[in-house]
Amino acid sequence: MSSPNLAMPTASIAIARLVNTGTDNFAIWVVKAPYPSGYVLRDCVFSAELNQVWREWQQMFAGHSPLDITSLPTSPSATLPLAVISSAQGQSKSPYSSRLMQSLGINLWRWIFDGAILGSWERSRGMAMGQQTQLRFRLEIRDPDLIALPWEIMQPEAGQSAISLSQDVLFSRTISEVEPLPELRTDRALSILLVLGHDHKLQLDQEASLLKKTLLEGRGGGKTNSGYAPCTVKTLLQPTAQELIQELETKAYNVFFYAGHGVPDPDGGLLFLGNGFNINGIELAQVLTRTGVKLAVFNACWGAQPAAINHQAILASSLAEVLIRHGVPAVLGMRDEVADAESHSFIQTFASSLRSRKSIDEAVAAARQELLTLYKFNQPAWTLPVLYLHPDFDGELIKSVDEGITELPDPAIFGIDTPVNTAYVRSLSPGGKTWLLRSGVTRIGRTKDNDIVIPEIYISKRHAEILCRNTLNETTSSTTYYLQDFSTYGTTWYLSPNGWQQILREEVALVSGMQFMFGSSKGEIWEFIREEYSSNDADP
Repeated sequence: MSSPNLAMPTASIAIARLVNTGTDNFAIWVVKAPYPSGYVLRDCVFSAELNQVWREWQQMFAGHSPLDITSLPTSPSATLPLAVISSAQGQSKSPYSSRLMQSLGINLWRWIFDGAILGSWERSRGMAMGQQTQLRFRLEIRDPDLIALPWEIMQPEAGQSAISLSQDVLFSRTISEVEPLPELRTDRALSILLVLGHDHKLQLDQEASLLKKTLLEGRGGGKTNSGYAPCTVKTLLQPTAQELIQELETKAYNVFFYAGHGVPDPDGGLLFLGNGFNINGIELAQVLTRTGVKLAVFNACWGAQPAAINHQAILASSLAEVLIRHGVPAVLGMRDEVADAESHSFIQTFASSLRSRKSIDEAVAAARQELLTLYKFNQPAWTLPVLYLHPDFDGELIKSVDEGITELPDPAIFGIDTPVNTAYVRSLSPGGKTWLLRSGVTRIGRTKDNDIVIPEIYISKRHAEILCRNTLNETTSSTTYYLQDFSTYGTTWYLSPNGWQQILREEVALVSGMQFMFGSSKGEIWEFIREEYSSNDADP
């Protein structure tokens, strides 16, 4: 499994709607911070002001039906200034469009970064600046109605950079409820499968030639640039689903690139391959994870947009979300409709950055800045690309030639002392169960799709996780287990020397004998047990 880049501090914030508290009440909390006390939580309301600015944005910029977030009025005439309505009806965009872009960005920022959350953010960013590196920041939106918002435009104040354009921050979205990453190959070259599907606007031969040239050459680079990684592109024109799967299984591709028509669909979007054939996100996820693709790019409309019924978004339905949930390391999709010229400009800079061995989130930031330069701040082009990264993926697509391959060597050959672990949790109640922990992630919750099921009403559907992480140095390898809270109200407890403590959606390292509870401080007590012995302790 690829591990996060330890040289770069990482912060992650999650947003979830609070159940049974009204339609517009949310919890915002720090899931990951580069210092122990950075894990903070606050509850808030999606304000009427923010909701109105969002509706104005949709009227001016969105190419699809608006999604409702709150129960506020949906009639444009009830909420929108006349200047916005007339602009949305086809007249040229007034200077108000630039103020709207800025206004929504500032409102989104202030909604997220307030109180203790802002303090945690500022300290995390200060730590990164002190280390003279960037802060890798990931945002997890757990409420489907909020997915469509352009979080990439968040900015602290007028005149300051949007978060996705900042020189000091690498921004992406993420999802914590994911399958563990498979063992990733070490690649030193880009190997791209370019699939052109059905789209009535595309001239397929010309489009294939243009995209292949764009991917191979990049902006200002080209195959003659010695600093660039090698790159190969294989093109499939309107394949059947079977032809697509067969090609992916034939060769070790690390990038899957689709250009064509796509629409939102409850099963992870729908891609039209041509000749009446299509494939949905769930079907595509199976083959991408099985064949080791690290990055999936969709030059298609709405790849990062959830499906909706009666203007209400469906949980975990966007193509990008579905692929990440199934274990694809990185997915780049479009939040809305995208013009060909915009997408080609983005792809050219993005491919060039990847070939110069930038991480995926660095490459997206560079390409987004190129879109802003070409199409200006007050136009939506630079807001369209949406990058999702798996929480265990550091964004590294290819390595430099002089980098060594990071693999676990055979201890019998290299003399590395490798511990053999058996870890489990057990209920201390009379007749309580014992559960063996998985390598990777063990999910704990009320519903049957969890690994450890606690069928009590006070347990969240997805309440907590126990993560198993491996680290390696020159002579030894070690395994550490962490307990992480995902409950709606932060009701996971562990017994510390100072008594029972709430985890509050942070991670706590587990040691053998540690006790914890879920849902209530007076609930069932569980114990973590770990049995470990060295492989060198085996009988001769």
